[in-house]
Amino acid sequence: MWDDVKQMNALAITLTVITVLGLAWVAVTWIVRQPSFAFREVVVIAPLLRANGAHLEAVIREELTGTFFTMDLERARNALNEVPWVRSVALRRQWPHRLEVTVDEHEPLARWNDASLVNTRGEVFTAQSRAELPQFNGPEGRAAEVAARYRTWFDTLQPVALTVTQVRLSPRGAWQLKTIGPAGPLTLELGRDEPDARLARFVAVHGRTLGALARAGTRIEAVDLRYRNGFAARIPGFREKSAKPAAGTT
Repeated sequence: MWDDVKQMNALAITLTVITVLGLAWVAVTWIVRQPSFAFREVVVIAPLLRANGAHLEAVIREELTGTFFTMDLERARNALNEVPWVRSVALRRQWPHRLEVTVDEHEPLARWNDASLVNTRGEVFTAQSRAELPQFNGPEGRAAEVAARYRTWFDTLQPVALTVTQVRLSPRGAWQLKTIGPAGPLTLELGRDEPDARLARFVAVHGRTLGALARAGTRIEAVDLRYRNGFAARIPGFREKSAKPAAGTT
């Protein structure tokens, strides 16, 4: 090999190319890390309705490290997604020194169990809110289903002027609604089977049942719809009298 001029020339060229590429890589790596390529302007595109701007800015200053070329956008997105009320974040580089931040915020629909919220997409998140929101309770992983039921049943009850304030799904799959209307609060027990059909049947006969009782001055506090051909109503303070023992019995 050492006596073969062609092979020696080919080897020399190969080593030269490798050396040049290595030096070029070092040079590029050094250049892209220079302060001249650092971001000088970070702009939040849409106005924030719920997320704390100061908190968001603090995270941006702490986490958005690197230059136009070297910033880890995935790490930056993950950090910004931890800010309360932030659902997702889109980051866009704009040459030469500008970074645009687009924030998609959670839109609250209800409270979820003890300390969380659920948004209009049925997603659970954690944030503080003083808004008057309905209460959802259910097993973990069922928030989207509860939210969908809420929307359906909210519309179903509009003709009888009942507004849903709470939806509860038990671990065994039984549904309960708490509502408020002109006659006050009303609890509806829907059970597990065909809750939509049961609620629709209740609305269909409301005018000549609970509506008639309300017009007569009788208030109902709860209705059990878990009957095949009707429902049971509970009147506040009403107690069924126990039968008297027959004569001669003990």
